[in-house]
Amino acid sequence: MQTQSLYAAIDLGSNSFRLEIGQMELGQLRRVEYIKETVRQGNGLDGERNLTLEAMERGWDCLARFAERIAGFKPSQVRAVATQTLREARNREVFLSKAKHILGFPIEVIAGREEARLIYLGVSHLLPQSDERRLVVDIGGRSTEMILGQHERANTLESYRVGSVAWSMKHFPDGLWTASAFKAAEIAAKAVLDEAPTLFSPEQWDRCYGSSGTVGAVNDVLSAAGWPPGLITREGLAWLKDRLLKAQKIDNLRLEGIKEDRRPVIGGGLAVLQAVFDLLQIQEMHAAQGALRHGALYDLIDRESTQDVRSSMVDSLALRFGTDPAQAERVSKTAQALLASMLSSTAARWPGEHQRLFKKLHWACQVHEVGMRISHSDYHKHGAYILDNTDLPGFTLDELHRLSQLVLGHRGKLRKLESELEDSTFVQQLMALRLAVILCHARRDPDLSGLRLACDTENRRAQLHIGRDWAEHWPQSAHLLREEKTAWQKTEWTFGVEGD
Repeated sequence: MQTQSLYAAIDLGSNSFRLEIGQMELGQLRRVEYIKETVRQGNGLDGERNLTLEAMERGWDCLARFAERIAGFKPSQVRAVATQTLREARNREVFLSKAKHILGFPIEVIAGREEARLIYLGVSHLLPQSDERRLVVDIGGRSTEMILGQHERANTLESYRVGSVAWSMKHFPDGLWTASAFKAAEIAAKAVLDEAPTLFSPEQWDRCYGSSGTVGAVNDVLSAAGWPPGLITREGLAWLKDRLLKAQKIDNLRLEGIKEDRRPVIGGGLAVLQAVFDLLQIQEMHAAQGALRHGALYDLIDRESTQDVRSSMVDSLALRFGTDPAQAERVSKTAQALLASMLSSTAARWPGEHQRLFKKLHWACQVHEVGMRISHSDYHKHGAYILDNTDLPGFTLDELHRLSQLVLGHRGKLRKLESELEDSTFVQQLMALRLAVILCHARRDPDLSGLRLACDTENRRAQLHIGRDWAEHWPQSAHLLREEKTAWQKTEWTFGVEGD
């Protein structure tokens, strides 16, 4: 099969890594292949929240097998997302740097609410069209996501640090199931989830759905035992807990429908699920087919169209902080013209990558003044802080940080960005943004006639060509450009203005 029509999503979960390959047909994704491997990175975090070497090696080995399957895919066809374990791991960059090299594609560590958004996107796409208000619950290895939504739109999103792997390690460390351990596990889960009844009260939803992980495992066991397929009830949970208590430990458990990878974490997952039922007064939960990986696939496809949720989120953030939309658009047009000048020699070879660079530069221009509401003199610093500490649906943590660094560096000294300046792509985006802000300083459309920006990334040198008449006509802009030349002299890059 030709890979051009395929899309792949990789979910680096706390218990399992999953690869889903799909093909778009009549607006729906048709599964081509699904691979799941139990990696259990979630129980590979030590007391200092560092991933052990063994846990990292299990992940690398799995990704090597995934890489072989998606060899030949383009970056625009693949999205790999990592969740709670790698959000927590202090040494995640050690794992990720090698993991990205092995996989051959970027791996995005996503925030909890972004994980929730993708879960709802996956669930809603695989449900029949309906006007019902939906509550979606996903109990993973180290986090639980809850979402309220209608149709394909998620309205309330939350992520809690409680999951099947973490709770099994904490409350059933020796694999022993006792009534007191279950009680302690449920009380502890309710303590973490104590805000959930306010956000997700029964009056706000018509039907409850459970996605993937623990819900899928519990549903499999109950269905195999004769309970209604696809439906989890309070009675069913009570029956399952009774079976675990009678078995007393993992080795004694004899249940049809339970997979080997779920046996060690079923106790913790069941305790969390029971806590969710109790807190939100759930009587029955329907097992959904969609999951995080499906949401990642649909989001990947949307990113290649005009429906990229990130664009609307950037617009919303700019509106919330009262930025000047005319100035933002003016700076964006100027910055993109300058970036196009720098990239003209490689545009034909990497059209898709260039399109993404222009999109991200546009976002930086849209929000470069969000800090003005806080401080006029240091607004770039406040803007960067806002971006580094906001939940912006659609964005990964790395994407938001990159955006924050562009905003931080769009004015002022450059030494604060020493590590980022090692990335030539970032430098080109930053230089285009800084120059655009200079040229638009009077908050009117600048005169770009005769201006051309060339960049030699190999020798870390950029040159802006202007005519002498231009400098005489726009003396303040010419002065600011000379100051910009001085600013770059304090870095390993050089910036010159020809025509002074």
